[in-house]
Amino acid sequence: MTLSPPKFRSAIKPRSIGAIGLALVWTGLTFGAALNPVAVEARSQPAYYSVELAAPAAENNSIIGGVVWQCGGTTCIAAKASSRPVNLCKRVVRELGEVTSFTAGEKALEAEDLASCNGK
Repeated sequence: MTLSPPKFRSAIKPRSIGAIGLALVWTGLTFGAALNPVAVEARSQPAYYSVELAAPAAENNSIIGGVVWQCGGTTCIAAKASSRPVNLCKRVVRELGEVTSFTAGEKALEAEDLASCNGK
């Protein structure tokens, strides 16, 4: 009596290979979308705050008061935050330097608030 080696069958059938590939592609797409919503949200929100600095900002992007500020030269803009404008202005001064004007929505800070913001 001679023994023949056992026959092994593949656990993966040809039809399921396509399903596995599709599942991997779908997982990759959904994982990528899960990692990207913050960037998409930041670009889609309109500017609410506008700041003029006394000197150009050292960096183009800063996170101040939980808000992304985009700066170009002495002008910086950001989307709306939950902080009061004077408090947010003080944070901007700490991070970016003296502010010559600060606008929230359509309303600019009064001279007294701007002086307080700059610590004067």
